[in-house]
Amino acid sequence: MRYFLVDRVTELVVGERIRGVKNVTLTDEILHDHFPDYPIFPGALILEAGAQLAGFLLEATLKRAGEPARRALLAQIRDAKFHMACGPGDQLLIEARMGPKIGDAVRMDVEVRVKDDLVTRAQLTFMTAPIESERLHEQRRYVYRLWTRDLKPPVDIP
Repeated sequence: MRYFLVDRVTELVVGERIRGVKNVTLTDEILHDHFPDYPIFPGALILEAGAQLAGFLLEATLKRAGEPARRALLAQIRDAKFHMACGPGDQLLIEARMGPKIGDAVRMDVEVRVKDDLVTRAQLTFMTAPIESERLHEQRRYVYRLWTRDLKPPVDIP
């Protein structure tokens, strides 16, 4: 991942749901160009934040002791709707819920809110694959540990 778009996981119920936050700040480099006089956090990055969180939920759900980690790969975005713009000072409250398994794919329902206001809602479909890159696995484990450092009980990181 080039962009890490989740700041913290606030809740994880393996096999069911995950919640996390992304704080939008003027230090988010993308806001310098999108747009210079009216900074808006791009909708594509809001969806990516939801996909990162949903992918972590899927990886944690499918983790099996003694087996190589499988990584979530975003395969499809359906019914994405944006209801409001977000900018500096907004805290995105992201929730992903496990949906049905469809063959080798899993559908996730993602919602993003600022306070009680709906920002976006989408259905994301993921596939999983074994990835032959220890560097990628180390990077993911590092990021997942940062995201979940305050959760009790501690999370078994995939």
